Amino acid sequence: MNALRSLGIAAGLCGFWQLLVWLTGAPHFILPGPLRVLEALYNNAGLLLQHAGVTLAEILLGLLLGVLLGLGSALTLIWFRRLRAWMLPVLVISQSIPVFALAPVLMLWLGYGMASKVAMATLIIYFPVTAACYDGLRHAPAAWLELARTLGADRRTQLLQIRLPAALPALGSGLRVAASVAPIGAVVGEWVGSSTGLGYLMLHANARMQVDLMFAALLVLSLMAVSLYFLIDRLLRRLMPWQSETLFDDAPEAEQ
Repeated sequence: MNALRSLGIAAGLCGFWQLLVWLTGAPHFILPGPLRVLEALYNNAGLLLQHAGVTLAEILLGLLLGVLLGLGSALTLIWFRRLRAWMLPVLVISQSIPVFALAPVLMLWLGYGMASKVAMATLIIYFPVTAACYDGLRHAPAAWLELARTLGADRRTQLLQIRLPAALPALGSGLRVAASVAPIGAVVGEWVGSSTGLGYLMLHANARMQVDLMFAALLVLSLMAVSLYFLIDRLLRRLMPWQSETLFDDAPEAEQ
Protein backbone atom coordinates (compact mmCIF):
# COMPACT_ATOMS: atom_id res chain seq x y z
CA MET A 1 0.00 0.00 0.00
CA ASN A 2 2.81 2.42 0.85
CA ALA A 3 4.54 1.66 -2.47
CA LEU A 4 1.33 2.33 -4.40
CA ARG A 5 0.83 5.55 -2.48
CA SER A 6 4.36 6.67 -3.28
CA LEU A 7 3.89 5.88 -6.98
CA GLY A 8 0.63 7.78 -6.94
CA ILE A 9 2.26 10.83 -5.37
CA ALA A 10 5.12 10.71 -7.89
CA ALA A 11 2.67 10.41 -10.81
CA GLY A 12 0.62 13.31 -9.46
CA LEU A 13 3.69 15.54 -9.11
CA CYS A 14 4.84 14.70 -12.65
CA GLY A 15 1.36 15.44 -13.97
CA PHE A 16 1.29 18.80 -12.21
CA TRP A 17 4.79 19.54 -13.53
CA GLN A 18 3.77 18.78 -17.11
CA LEU A 19 0.58 20.80 -16.72
CA LEU A 20 2.62 23.76 -15.47
CA VAL A 21 4.86 23.52 -18.53
CA TRP A 22 1.84 23.49 -20.85
CA LEU A 23 0.06 26.38 -19.12
CA THR A 24 3.08 28.67 -18.90
CA GLY A 25 4.47 27.77 -22.31
CA ALA A 26 7.98 27.98 -20.83
CA PRO A 27 10.76 26.99 -23.26
CA HIS A 28 12.63 23.79 -22.47
CA PHE A 29 15.80 25.69 -21.53
CA ILE A 30 13.84 27.45 -18.75
CA LEU A 31 11.53 24.68 -17.53
CA PRO A 32 11.89 21.30 -19.22
CA GLY A 33 9.05 18.83 -18.97
CA PRO A 34 9.33 15.55 -17.05
CA LEU A 35 9.72 13.52 -20.26
CA ARG A 36 12.66 15.63 -21.38
CA VAL A 37 14.26 15.25 -17.95
CA LEU A 38 13.78 11.48 -18.05
CA GLU A 39 15.36 11.46 -21.50
CA ALA A 40 18.36 13.38 -20.17
CA LEU A 41 18.52 10.96 -17.26
CA TYR A 42 18.64 8.01 -19.65
CA ASN A 43 21.13 9.54 -22.06
CA ASN A 44 23.51 10.62 -19.29
CA ALA A 45 23.06 7.67 -16.94
CA GLY A 46 26.77 6.87 -16.78
CA LEU A 47 27.77 10.47 -16.09
CA LEU A 48 25.10 10.88 -13.43
CA LEU A 49 26.06 7.61 -11.78
CA GLN A 50 29.71 8.63 -11.63
CA HIS A 51 28.98 11.97 -9.96
CA ALA A 52 26.26 10.48 -7.74
CA GLY A 53 28.78 8.01 -6.28
CA VAL A 54 31.02 10.89 -5.17
CA THR A 55 28.14 12.82 -3.60
CA LEU A 56 26.81 9.70 -1.87
CA ALA A 57 30.23 9.00 -0.35
CA GLU A 58 30.40 12.58 0.96
CA ILE A 59 26.90 12.30 2.43
CA LEU A 60 27.55 8.98 4.16
CA LEU A 61 30.89 10.08 5.62
CA GLY A 62 29.39 13.37 6.81
CA LEU A 63 26.45 11.51 8.32
CA LEU A 64 28.74 9.08 10.14
CA LEU A 65 31.02 11.80 11.53
CA GLY A 66 28.13 14.11 12.41
CA VAL A 67 26.29 11.38 14.32
CA LEU A 68 29.41 10.25 16.20
CA LEU A 69 30.38 13.82 17.15
CA GLY A 70 26.80 14.71 18.08
CA LEU A 71 26.37 11.63 20.24
CA GLY A 72 29.74 12.23 21.89
CA SER A 73 28.86 15.86 22.63
CA ALA A 74 25.48 14.91 24.11
CA LEU A 75 27.09 12.32 26.37
CA THR A 76 29.71 14.89 27.43
CA LEU A 77 27.00 17.40 28.31
CA ILE A 78 25.23 14.82 30.48
CA TRP A 79 28.31 13.32 32.14
CA PHE A 80 30.41 16.43 32.83
CA ARG A 81 28.13 18.89 34.55
CA ARG A 82 30.77 21.59 34.97
CA LEU A 83 31.42 21.65 31.21
CA ARG A 84 27.71 21.97 30.48
CA ALA A 85 27.59 25.66 31.40
CA TRP A 86 30.41 26.33 28.93
CA MET A 87 29.46 24.00 26.08
CA LEU A 88 25.77 24.84 25.76
CA PRO A 89 26.31 28.56 24.99
CA VAL A 90 29.01 27.65 22.48
CA LEU A 91 26.64 25.24 20.72
CA VAL A 92 23.87 27.83 20.59
CA ILE A 93 26.18 30.59 19.36
CA SER A 94 27.60 28.29 16.70
CA GLN A 95 24.12 27.95 15.19
CA SER A 96 23.86 31.72 14.72
CA ILE A 97 26.65 31.48 12.11
CA PRO A 98 25.26 30.37 8.73
CA VAL A 99 26.96 27.10 7.91
CA PHE A 100 26.89 27.98 4.22
CA ALA A 101 29.05 31.02 4.93
CA LEU A 102 31.75 28.67 6.20
CA ALA A 103 31.98 26.79 2.90
CA PRO A 104 34.63 29.09 1.35
CA VAL A 105 36.67 28.91 4.56
CA LEU A 106 36.50 25.12 4.56
CA MET A 107 37.60 25.11 0.93
CA LEU A 108 40.58 27.25 1.88
CA TRP A 109 41.53 25.05 4.81
CA LEU A 110 40.73 21.58 3.46
CA GLY A 111 41.07 22.07 -0.28
CA TYR A 112 38.76 21.24 -3.17
CA GLY A 113 38.69 17.51 -2.47
CA MET A 114 36.18 15.41 -0.59
CA ALA A 115 37.32 16.54 2.89
CA SER A 116 35.71 20.00 2.69
CA LYS A 117 32.37 18.56 1.51
CA VAL A 118 32.37 15.97 4.27
CA ALA A 119 33.13 18.73 6.78
CA MET A 120 30.17 20.77 5.49
CA ALA A 121 27.81 17.80 5.81
CA THR A 122 29.18 17.04 9.28
CA LEU A 123 28.60 20.60 10.50
CA ILE A 124 25.00 20.60 9.28
CA ILE A 125 24.26 17.22 10.87
CA TYR A 126 26.10 17.83 14.14
CA PHE A 127 23.71 20.20 15.92
CA PRO A 128 20.38 18.36 15.24
CA VAL A 129 21.88 15.09 16.48
CA THR A 130 23.45 16.73 19.54
CA ALA A 131 20.27 18.61 20.48
CA ALA A 132 17.98 15.59 19.98
CA CYS A 133 20.24 13.18 21.88
CA TYR A 134 20.91 15.59 24.74
CA ASP A 135 17.20 16.32 25.07
CA GLY A 136 16.44 12.61 25.23
CA LEU A 137 19.19 11.94 27.78
CA ARG A 138 18.14 14.68 30.16
CA HIS A 139 14.45 13.79 29.96
CA ALA A 140 14.86 10.20 31.11
CA PRO A 141 11.98 9.31 33.48
CA ALA A 142 12.82 10.60 36.93
CA ALA A 143 11.11 7.63 38.59
CA TRP A 144 13.43 5.19 36.78
CA LEU A 145 16.51 7.14 37.84
CA GLU A 146 15.32 7.36 41.42
CA LEU A 147 14.66 3.63 41.51
CA ALA A 148 18.12 2.94 40.07
CA ARG A 149 19.75 5.12 42.74
CA THR A 150 17.73 3.35 45.42
CA LEU A 151 19.07 0.02 44.14
CA GLY A 152 22.62 1.35 44.28
CA ALA A 153 23.27 1.95 40.59
CA ASP A 154 26.15 4.33 39.91
CA ARG A 155 26.10 7.10 37.29
CA ARG A 156 27.65 4.90 34.61
CA THR A 157 24.99 2.22 35.07
CA GLN A 158 22.23 4.83 35.02
CA LEU A 159 23.62 6.26 31.80
CA LEU A 160 24.03 2.95 29.98
CA GLN A 161 20.91 1.16 31.19
CA ILE A 162 18.40 3.98 31.69
CA ARG A 163 19.31 7.27 30.05
CA LEU A 164 20.60 5.88 26.74
CA PRO A 165 17.66 3.49 26.12
CA ALA A 166 15.22 6.24 27.09
CA ALA A 167 16.95 8.65 24.68
CA LEU A 168 16.77 6.32 21.66
CA PRO A 169 13.45 7.71 20.29
CA ALA A 170 14.77 11.28 20.48
CA LEU A 171 18.05 10.19 18.91
CA GLY A 172 16.06 8.48 16.15
CA SER A 173 14.29 11.77 15.40
CA GLY A 174 17.66 13.50 15.22
CA LEU A 175 18.96 10.85 12.82
CA ARG A 176 15.96 11.30 10.54
CA VAL A 177 16.57 15.05 10.45
CA ALA A 178 20.26 14.42 9.79
CA ALA A 179 19.44 12.14 6.86
CA SER A 180 17.27 14.90 5.37
CA VAL A 181 19.82 17.71 5.65
CA ALA A 182 23.03 15.78 4.97
CA PRO A 183 22.79 16.20 1.15
CA ILE A 184 22.57 19.98 1.59
CA GLY A 185 26.04 20.28 3.06
CA ALA A 186 27.64 18.07 0.42
CA VAL A 187 25.99 19.87 -2.51
CA VAL A 188 26.71 23.36 -1.16
CA GLY A 189 30.34 22.38 -0.76
CA GLU A 190 30.41 21.16 -4.35
CA TRP A 191 28.88 24.42 -5.53
CA VAL A 192 31.58 26.48 -3.84
CA GLY A 193 34.44 24.50 -5.32
CA SER A 194 34.70 21.01 -6.72
CA SER A 195 35.49 19.00 -9.82
CA THR A 196 33.12 16.09 -9.15
CA GLY A 197 29.73 15.43 -7.59
CA LEU A 198 26.12 16.14 -8.44
CA GLY A 199 26.40 19.74 -7.21
CA TYR A 200 29.31 20.33 -9.57
CA LEU A 201 27.38 18.70 -12.43
CA MET A 202 24.29 20.84 -11.75
CA LEU A 203 26.35 24.02 -11.67
CA HIS A 204 28.06 23.32 -14.98
CA ALA A 205 24.89 22.08 -16.65
CA ASN A 206 23.20 25.34 -15.67
CA ALA A 207 26.10 27.35 -17.07
CA ARG A 208 25.76 25.49 -20.40
CA MET A 209 21.96 25.93 -20.44
CA GLN A 210 21.53 22.17 -20.16
CA VAL A 211 18.60 22.61 -17.82
CA ASP A 212 17.23 19.13 -18.50
CA LEU A 213 20.52 17.61 -17.30
CA MET A 214 20.47 19.88 -14.25
CA PHE A 215 16.95 18.68 -13.39
CA ALA A 216 18.06 15.07 -13.95
CA ALA A 217 20.93 15.55 -11.46
CA LEU A 218 18.50 17.16 -9.02
CA LEU A 219 16.16 14.19 -9.44
CA VAL A 220 18.98 11.74 -8.68
CA LEU A 221 19.96 13.77 -5.61
CA SER A 222 16.35 13.80 -4.38
CA LEU A 223 16.03 10.03 -4.85
CA MET A 224 19.26 9.53 -2.90
CA ALA A 225 18.05 11.73 -0.02
CA VAL A 226 14.61 10.09 0.14
CA SER A 227 16.09 6.59 -0.03
CA LEU A 228 18.56 7.41 2.75
CA TYR A 229 15.75 8.79 4.92
CA PHE A 230 13.55 5.74 4.51
CA LEU A 231 16.49 3.37 4.99
CA ILE A 232 17.37 5.01 8.31
CA ASP A 233 13.71 5.15 9.29
CA ARG A 234 13.28 1.43 8.58
CA LEU A 235 16.46 0.58 10.48
CA LEU A 236 15.40 2.64 13.49
CA ARG A 237 11.99 0.99 13.58
CA ARG A 238 13.65 -2.43 13.63
CA LEU A 239 15.98 -1.37 16.43
CA MET A 240 13.13 0.27 18.39
CA PRO A 241 10.01 -1.85 17.82
CA TRP A 242 8.33 -0.25 20.84
CA GLN A 243 8.32 3.19 19.23
CA SER A 244 5.09 4.44 17.66
CA GLU A 245 4.67 4.11 13.91
CA THR A 246 5.77 6.93 11.61
CA LEU A 247 3.51 9.25 9.67
CA PHE A 248 4.06 7.17 6.55
CA ASP A 249 2.26 4.14 7.92
CA ASP A 250 -1.41 3.40 7.56
CA ALA A 251 -3.52 4.89 10.33
CA PRO A 252 -5.23 1.63 11.35
CA GLU A 253 -1.83 -0.06 11.82
CA ALA A 254 -0.50 2.88 13.87
CA GLU A 255 -3.40 2.59 16.29
CA GLN A 256 -2.83 -1.10 16.98
